[in-house]
Amino acid sequence: MLISALRTATTALGLVLLAAGPAGADGPDFASSILFPEEDKHNHASCVIETAPGRLLATWYSGGGERKSDDVAVQGAWLEPGRAGWGPRFVMADTPGYPDCNPALFPSPTGEVWLFWPTILDHRWEGALLKFQVSGPSPPTGPISWSRSGVLHVTPASDEFAAVVQRAMDLLTPQEKESYREELAPFAARSRDLLYQRLGWMPRVRAIELRRDGASGHPGRWILPLYCDTFSLSLMAISDDGGKTWKAGRPMAGFGNIQPSLVEKKDGTLVAFMRDNGPHHRIRVSTSADAGETWGPVVDSSFPNPGAGIEAARLRDGCWALIYNDADRGRHTLAVSLSDDEGASWKWTRHLERREPGAGQYHYPSMFQGSDGNLHATYTYRDKGKGSTIKYARFDEAWIRQGDPASGGR
Repeated sequence: MLISALRTATTALGLVLLAAGPAGADGPDFASSILFPEEDKHNHASCVIETAPGRLLATWYSGGGERKSDDVAVQGAWLEPGRAGWGPRFVMADTPGYPDCNPALFPSPTGEVWLFWPTILDHRWEGALLKFQVSGPSPPTGPISWSRSGVLHVTPASDEFAAVVQRAMDLLTPQEKESYREELAPFAARSRDLLYQRLGWMPRVRAIELRRDGASGHPGRWILPLYCDTFSLSLMAISDDGGKTWKAGRPMAGFGNIQPSLVEKKDGTLVAFMRDNGPHHRIRVSTSADAGETWGPVVDSSFPNPGAGIEAARLRDGCWALIYNDADRGRHTLAVSLSDDEGASWKWTRHLERREPGAGQYHYPSMFQGSDGNLHATYTYRDKGKGSTIKYARFDEAWIRQGDPASGGR
């Protein structure tokens, strides 16, 4: 079935909607919109969830830059059921005089919304302090009233931490060690320092709840994927009591694995797909047989990665979806791939954005499957020479399976 695209009139907010058939219609379905008109501010690192059937909440950070701009704050917006456009922006978190970055959302089973984000204490990623806020059940439209908030203290096992960091460095080739010599130089001393072990942890994608069928051995466990630029590695914050208490899993031994996104296999094994922050230019992969507490070797996948964020999602029919920049260099092309065999193969790929190198940046995606069966994604959108915004896309599996049109567009 050919996709027809209708461009609606620009609203007073400057929003543009592209549609390809109504949600739930037979055949492929696609629609996209920008949340607000492009602007000179840096709008980045979005996350999107569903808080009630058909009701979406998106968050991102906005300001004069990233960690070095004290005006950076976490913003949010709602998309209400039946509405074509997103509602007005509102502030979700703002620490006066400090940048607030990388927000991640989690809709709890009891209807609360959890927001996790780092406040950057010293304009370096190493100085990230991980915070959280929790709403009451089913927050209303508009700014969220947070019922409680605090610092999520990440406390890795100090006697193991230095050994894991050393193992990650040992796995590098001599050529890689030389290429990253300056960056690696402080690792050994910092890995034994409790302050460096416990600061710098940041989220990037949604927290997940493990399936309640018990396959993992920890039904209903909450896992918040975390990473740090201090050591260029990842670990999981884990809660087995609905967020009342948290513990840190063991870090993954592999230099350059950051910003993990998790999917759970039918047998309960967790698979982490990660951005490469090192020399590989490939999406990194690791698995856990104990519900995120420890991890196997970090290896390269077949997917290219230009050093940009990704997200994976397990769909209700058992398929997996992966959204990523499918290039070794640059963030000008954004794709979503589909697997029907738990990642053993990825038979279908389609592009949300596909431009020439240097034409713009379309990156840092967030993606989940909604109650309507569609996949919902947000990502940073910036055409060359223009300002930035956050873009939203809704599509279904049939749209992915149809593949790119011969012209290379949608």
